[in-house]
Amino acid sequence: MTEPALLLDRNARGWTLASAALALLPLLLQLPGMLAVLIAVTALATAALSQRRVLPIPVRLLLVMAMLAAIVWQMGAVRPGRDTGCALLAAMLAIKSSELRSLRDARSLLGFSLFAPFAAFLLDQGPLTTVLAALAGISALLALQRLAQGEGRSAPVPLRGQLRGVGRLLLIGLPLALACFWLFPRLDTPLWGIPDRAVSAPGLSDTMEPDQWLDLMADDTPALRVQFFGAVPVPEQRYWRGPVLTRFDGHVWRRDRAADRMPPAHVAYQGKGWDYQIDYEPTDRRLLVALDLPTAAPEGSQLNAEMSLASQSNLSALTRWRLHSAPSARFDSELSAYQRQAALQLPDNFNPRTATLARQWRQEAGSDDAAVVRRALAWITADFSYTLDSPVAGRDPVDAFLFDYKAGFCQHFSSAFVVLMRNAGIPARVVTGFAGGTRNRIGDYWVVRRMDAHAWAEVWLPQRGWVRVDPTAAVAPERILDTLEDRLQDGPDAGLQQRWLQMGQVGDWLRRGWNDLVLSFDANSQTRLLQPLGLDDLKPGQLLAGFVTTALLALGWMAWLLARGERERDPLLRAWHRLGQRYVRLGLGRETHEPALAWAQRVHAQRPDPALIALSQRFAEARYAGTRTELAPLLRDLRRHRPTSGASS
Repeated sequence: MTEPALLLDRNARGWTLASAALALLPLLLQLPGMLAVLIAVTALATAALSQRRVLPIPVRLLLVMAMLAAIVWQMGAVRPGRDTGCALLAAMLAIKSSELRSLRDARSLLGFSLFAPFAAFLLDQGPLTTVLAALAGISALLALQRLAQGEGRSAPVPLRGQLRGVGRLLLIGLPLALACFWLFPRLDTPLWGIPDRAVSAPGLSDTMEPDQWLDLMADDTPALRVQFFGAVPVPEQRYWRGPVLTRFDGHVWRRDRAADRMPPAHVAYQGKGWDYQIDYEPTDRRLLVALDLPTAAPEGSQLNAEMSLASQSNLSALTRWRLHSAPSARFDSELSAYQRQAALQLPDNFNPRTATLARQWRQEAGSDDAAVVRRALAWITADFSYTLDSPVAGRDPVDAFLFDYKAGFCQHFSSAFVVLMRNAGIPARVVTGFAGGTRNRIGDYWVVRRMDAHAWAEVWLPQRGWVRVDPTAAVAPERILDTLEDRLQDGPDAGLQQRWLQMGQVGDWLRRGWNDLVLSFDANSQTRLLQPLGLDDLKPGQLLAGFVTTALLALGWMAWLLARGERERDPLLRAWHRLGQRYVRLGLGRETHEPALAWAQRVHAQRPDPALIALSQRFAEARYAGTRTELAPLLRDLRRHRPTSGASS
């Protein structure tokens, strides 16, 4: 019978499609929402339309073109990367069922669908993705079992029996999987390169323009988790310093790339500061944050002249950084000519009303720069308000903000304040990062979310150097200093919101535990794992040899279990088969068609053994006549019996 004749029955087709859908699910959860919905709807429609017959080639080509157009529409005409490659894989799997007819097609679909959860791991390694991937693998094995039963035309095995068989296969492979995870040498860089994501994950950038962060402020996913070892900074000191923006063209603030080539600034710290550890979520960028101000750059990062941290490689996975920070007594108390010019730079013919006001204040304050700063903060506190609903920026955005609508969020306040200071002859710059954080009481750590993104200002004052000034906090301190718990204290639904907060903290604590046990398992973790065995300082070659040895032992274990075959569940039949194996070594094994008594008589004729004749009679009566009253003595005698030592005739 040829393969095309082995068509799928309704049950096998349902198993195949359900398993493919489950494999596709973890990948869809990592794609943009609208694109994921389009792919899911296409998959359902394709499966329904191809239920009776394979879709014609022109229709399939049309589906391919439609999927490509949807990817470009949702993700843009960007360079190929992990996200676009994963989206393309999901789209092709969605229309793969259009040619599902035979057992061969079903096996092909199941095999290709297992690439989807592996692709999802390129975008996310969280516990939800892992659980869904494991379920997809189990479902695929069950579906393959169902296809094998259909091909052999055997009676279907109950689901419980199928699950037992799949569980046995997973347990057989578990030692090898654990050996690969625990013992394979952890390298600083992967053995192969993984393309960067074409669309970076949400995070801080090296530019800032009006309304750029609105989507970030609505994102409550964690950006970093912080554990303090000792003192915890008060809210007024909980500023997480990121990129410093110095260059301004009238609308967009940008980093000064020259600062990356300069040594860190001279800072005189005060107090003991804070010792802490940051778990930084992936962003596919190199920008890092640290509590204002870091005292040194941790290994794998660098600190520039503006005291901003950057990783030496893209943050494409969860990373952990051990840092120390302290408040400054004097921060860069001497400015070079280049630094002063960069901190006073302004584009020509922009924001004339702001320039006029600043010159007036400068004239009235004389040489007292601090008086100009205080006057600006007092004006902002008295006349301005905080809102995310601000007008679109025009030709002179700072003039419009300061003199017209007088309402905005941190980007408007920090940008306008720095422009005002520069027009008054005071060096100033914009600092971006995060502010605040929420304590997770279950795990005793702090969570800083992407919605905590913030921008503030730094002004340079004589004898003090750079000084942090947050004009947004002058208007709405609760937006900067209050934690999420503080904001949920009041209101009719405060109790319900607190319970939701507690549930969210439990979920984040579990996620952090997963990060510690799995995602952060590195060379140091590997060393700590082997220390109880007395293996404190293994070289990479020794570790590799240990891994190879353990893997070979695991493979031997798998081969031995598979060679044993399916264990007979009936103890009587199992004891009888073992007895027969003892005669196989003598060349007197029982044929598959040979009854027990006939075999015993044949053996007796060549090697006289009345005990074997008696055992075969007792076995036949117990097995086929239902005489089970003396089963225990029979099992004992079957296990003890050995062939006679007499030679064959």
